Amino acid sequence: MAMKINVLYEDNHILILNKSSGIPVQKDSSNDISLYEIAKLYIKKKYQKKNNVFLGLVHRIDRPVSGCVTFAKTSKSLKRLNEMFKKNLIKKTYLAIVCGVNLNKSGTLEHWLLKKPKINKSFAFLKHVEKSKKACLQYENMFSFENYTLLKIDLKTGRHHQIRTQLSKIGHPIKGDLKYGSKRSNKNKSISLHSSSIELIHPVKKNKLFIKANLPKDDLWSALPSYLDV
Repeated sequence: MAMKINVLYEDNHILILNKSSGIPVQKDSSNDISLYEIAKLYIKKKYQKKNNVFLGLVHRIDRPVSGCVTFAKTSKSLKRLNEMFKKNLIKKTYLAIVCGVNLNKSGTLEHWLLKKPKINKSFAFLKHVEKSKKACLQYENMFSFENYTLLKIDLKTGRHHQIRTQLSKIGHPIKGDLKYGSKRSNKNKSISLHSSSIELIHPVKKNKLFIKANLPKDDLWSALPSYLDV
């Protein structure tokens, strides 16, 4: 199956793609082709590899989310990138269009998240509960329009559905996110959450990388003022 691939950065060690919403990063119960499979086919074809392609998944984003996804093309870079993520040395920034307009100019959200695998959903608590994990993010209020607000989010921890859960907890679910409280779905079944950039030190070359993913091409994202540096 041929699918368009949006390469943001590539060298011999890493591959960073801009994922469209609706594509699973890894194989799931739908059996739809995943970004991981698309990336392996891309590498196999581009470099005319006859044998199996090595590709390591460094981090994930949810199926209805768009934006940066990082893969390792060697076992050495995979190991180093995994260590960097564990030590919180990789900065991931998200953009979210949330329901409502009465948000502070900026803020920090801290909750304890409890994942319920059977229903693929997380719940946020103000205090620790059994098996919960601490979650932290910082947000900046970029712009409000109609009934929505654009937030720039600096993710400090990487918990299951973290941004979706925490924003829902404070009464501002992400637009289109029915699972976490949005009243309406988006036409393309996406949620208005975009992994907009990733900043890291290259695991092998040691130079600093700042990779930015273009916004999704739909009416809502296109309605944002062009002067906003997001």
